Amino acid sequence: MSRRSDPYASGFYPPSVPRSVEGGLRARSARGKIATTWWSTRFLDTLEQIGMGARLARGRNYARRGQVISLDLAAGQVAASVQGSRARPYRVRIGVTAYGKDQWARIQERLATDAWFVAQLLSGTMPPDIEQVFADLDLPLFPGADLTMDCSCPDVAVPCKHLAAVFYLLAERFDEDPFEILAWRGRDREDLLASLDVATSDVEEDRVVPLVELLDDFYVAGPAMRPAPSGAGGATLLDQLPPVPVTVRGHSLVDVLRPAYQALTEPPLGGDGS
Repeated sequence: MSRRSDPYASGFYPPSVPRSVEGGLRARSARGKIATTWWSTRFLDTLEQIGMGARLARGRNYARRGQVISLDLAAGQVAASVQGSRARPYRVRIGVTAYGKDQWARIQERLATDAWFVAQLLSGTMPPDIEQVFADLDLPLFPGADLTMDCSCPDVAVPCKHLAAVFYLLAERFDEDPFEILAWRGRDREDLLASLDVATSDVEEDRVVPLVELLDDFYVAGPAMRPAPSGAGGATLLDQLPPVPVTVRGHSLVDVLRPAYQALTEPPLGGDGS
């Protein structure tokens, strides 16, 4: 082969083709955006903010092809195996700071002051305010400067497409279970909920006030509701409720209850409504 016809002689290397994988971990998203929840989107956004945006996109095709063979998450570390163009899969390591007992005690103390955090986590949702709780304690929830990456492939770019593919699959994993983000920071679901239960109980005990100290206000009426329009039915009471972030099979709780309120205010069939 002449030098002119040899692509390697001119420094040009044809693009490598990854070996196909049977039973690999494949991204659920076939096209477009991969992350769907605010917390997994925020996770990818933080990676872009530290200069990984353009390189991160290189791994999207690998994630969708199922090139990631395995992915294991533990406190402070993600270990994965990714099949590239060579026979031996590449070893991928992604690390963040795992917080210790004292740091988690501070986090849990703050979370326990608001039962909303616990309720949202139990429902499989990450409340947006939780990121600020971590930030106020100078303990980032999402990776940033503490992020470390390593891949055994020969690519000098960081992240390489193998690392980037793992990041995308992590985002989908966080979509399914936000506790995985907290586990990466050092506290798994069972330990966190058990600690929050104890911490919440302690907070409630601290808030107990003897009845004798509440007598002056015990019989004071609460805030009045807006007067209902003349002739309005009982369903109008629902419209006076503050926003209720509860849904039943995709419908708001207020819309689910409305037919029942309307039925209670309607006169019985054949009656005069008296």
